[in-house]
Amino acid sequence: MSAVPVRPWLRVAPATFMLAWGGNHFTPLLHVYETIGHYAPWQANLLLGMYVFGLIPGLLIAAALSDRHGRKGVFLFGMVATVVGSVLLACGLDSFPLLCLGRVLAGIGVGVAMSVGTSWMKELSAPPFDLTASAVAGARRPSLTLTTGFALGAGVTGILAQYAPGPALLPYLVHLGLSLAALVVACFAPETRTDRAPAEGPWWRDLRVPAAGHRRFARVVVPASPWVFGAAGIAYAILPASVEHHLGDSTTLYATVLTVVTLGTGAVVQTITPRWTWVGRSRAVVIAMTAMSAGILAAVIAAALQSPVLGIAVAAFLGGAYGLLVIAGLIQVQRIATAADLAGLTGVYYALAYLGFLLPTVLAALLPVMSYPVSLTVVFAVCLVCLGAVTAGSRRS
Repeated sequence: MSAVPVRPWLRVAPATFMLAWGGNHFTPLLHVYETIGHYAPWQANLLLGMYVFGLIPGLLIAAALSDRHGRKGVFLFGMVATVVGSVLLACGLDSFPLLCLGRVLAGIGVGVAMSVGTSWMKELSAPPFDLTASAVAGARRPSLTLTTGFALGAGVTGILAQYAPGPALLPYLVHLGLSLAALVVACFAPETRTDRAPAEGPWWRDLRVPAAGHRRFARVVVPASPWVFGAAGIAYAILPASVEHHLGDSTTLYATVLTVVTLGTGAVVQTITPRWTWVGRSRAVVIAMTAMSAGILAAVIAAALQSPVLGIAVAAFLGGAYGLLVIAGLIQVQRIATAADLAGLTGVYYALAYLGFLLPTVLAALLPVMSYPVSLTVVFAVCLVCLGAVTAGSRRS
């Protein structure tokens, strides 16, 4: 009896999953580093957002290199970066600079996953590599893989940190072992950019992404993008901090629950979104941004009432808005981009999206002069402005 062949995109999915795991499994450890590592709240939140400084170069440079030289080599480099990052984080509890470097390397890995991995999986979800995939599989498969990696990685890490020995060591060792296994599997995935034209000029010229100036991208995608991970940051960084004095030793577990609820809800929403008739249209982004605004308003109320139970409900709502927005934006990107700049435009999209992950650091730094309910009210007002811009842009586009 012959073995059933493995679809090519499934050889890339485990590694993409582990890259996302490596980017987000730090989130439930904020309280651990504040208590065991004796870091200030702003330092812990800076470590959370630090990987953005590796992620954005990883998104843009890796995308340019993969459009020119192919997906596989660049993607495998990203896997090596996240493996080294986990090693540094496992060794760096008492060294803030070492933790920062580890987070930057983890960010490079996530950047590669979001630009190169997303593009590679999209291309492997279409002929001639996949003859049965649906029209939206190229957006849904990588988006769902990333979201589940973010969620399950944080969930496993949070449980290990709460109940297992070595909360600042064991989670990284688990990630390290699974990542090495996924790296081996990815080595057997086929290259998709075999028909690319010979490279001309220096590689940094490929950092230019003309499609980023497209009317729909500028008017619809750009104003909405930062709220993708802005919502996630509010849900599992700000909400736990706003109620931590009610939680005692369960703060790490509560942050883990909120992370899994947020991203788990987002994953569920992404699985049903392609069945909706409006999925490929600009108004999908408008609907997602409307839900996002409502979720942030609910977060203002939860932070003001300091209710852990309400915080879980708000995290689920923000997770649903996140799931809608990330896939709606990604579909817009894939409609706008050509094969030559798909990874580049995907990288620009995710770079803009990840700017929202700096939001918890900013709000934590403002705590001496502005409480979370007040600062979240300002964030809600800004979100309404962006909703208005997206609505106007979708009508013009």
